[in-house]
Amino acid sequence: MQEISLASQTMFAELLQRCLDAEFDETFDERGSFRKKLSKGRMYWHHQRKIRGKVISKYVGPVTDKSITDRVRRFAEIKSDFKQRQEMVRALAAAGLPTPDAISGSIVEAMWKAGFFRLRGVLVGTVAFQAYAGPLGVRLGGRPLQTQDADFAQFWGVSQNIGDSMPPALEVLRRVDESFREVPNIDDPLVSTAFINSGRYKVDFLTPNRGSDEHQGRPARMKALGGSGAQPLRHLDYLIYQPERSVLLFKGGIPVSVPRAERYAVHKLIVAAQRRDQVKSAKDVTQAALLIHALAKHRPLELADAWKTAWEAGPRWREKLEAGRARLPEEAAGTLAGTLHRAAESKKRRRMPAGTVA
Repeated sequence: MQEISLASQTMFAELLQRCLDAEFDETFDERGSFRKKLSKGRMYWHHQRKIRGKVISKYVGPVTDKSITDRVRRFAEIKSDFKQRQEMVRALAAAGLPTPDAISGSIVEAMWKAGFFRLRGVLVGTVAFQAYAGPLGVRLGGRPLQTQDADFAQFWGVSQNIGDSMPPALEVLRRVDESFREVPNIDDPLVSTAFINSGRYKVDFLTPNRGSDEHQGRPARMKALGGSGAQPLRHLDYLIYQPERSVLLFKGGIPVSVPRAERYAVHKLIVAAQRRDQVKSAKDVTQAALLIHALAKHRPLELADAWKTAWEAGPRWREKLEAGRARLPEEAAGTLAGTLHRAAESKKRRRMPAGTVA
């Protein structure tokens, strides 16, 4: 796997910081102020602004999130610089980092501006996969990045209790392309979880399955998504737990929340084992293999921990993990096995009493 230069890695890190600063600058009006609010025993930041005599409050995030609290404190100093960020995006693309196609980039940008990521939503699927090249410092290739859909996920509990909402999903999508329409859901015709445009580009909204398999197909209404629906899926809670921030290289850079790369890789092996569509299954395996090689070098312990967490989830998970691992190319399977072995040996040594000879 080919790595990008240290200069490009440094530039990506700076772009991410600037995009997160710009996110604050664009989302929260400087005429407002930040206040702490207590909710269910935890403190959260909210931005308040008085408009025509009425106080409008927007959820910002947990006070315990240091990156958010630091930005709150620096809010008065933050200035957007779109032109410079755009030049950085172009330079990173020239260095070999992937960029989304126009429709995918425009949709993610619209969701960002509507507040989806602020409301703790997570970009998943192939569009999210593009965002790992920068944080991992590698080129991820072109073929696995092709897609005709975008997937967005959110925990139902977050959506219900966050106390804020973006506009309905269809309204947001039609700001990009007026031809977007609802795809009827066979389990509930009154709630749509998917939308498609005249070019057959599809956008899906997902949420972890909170109940038994008999509820698998029933869409959930998502309060923070303006009442739009989301399709419940197994294993999604594992995927979107504690996501990471990255940048999609589009226009001046779009700050996104994506699953942690190590969980994305392990989840792809689980999904690949369940797919009936062999083309999609092969793409899942390719993405998992690419990330495994990168993670083995840059985040080996994190990869091992992500595997261990899934492995310990139960016998059905272990069956899917083994089936997915069996589909990996020989080199990637060996890299995964070596990473898991070294992590286990490292933990074993740490548990040994001082002075013990291994």
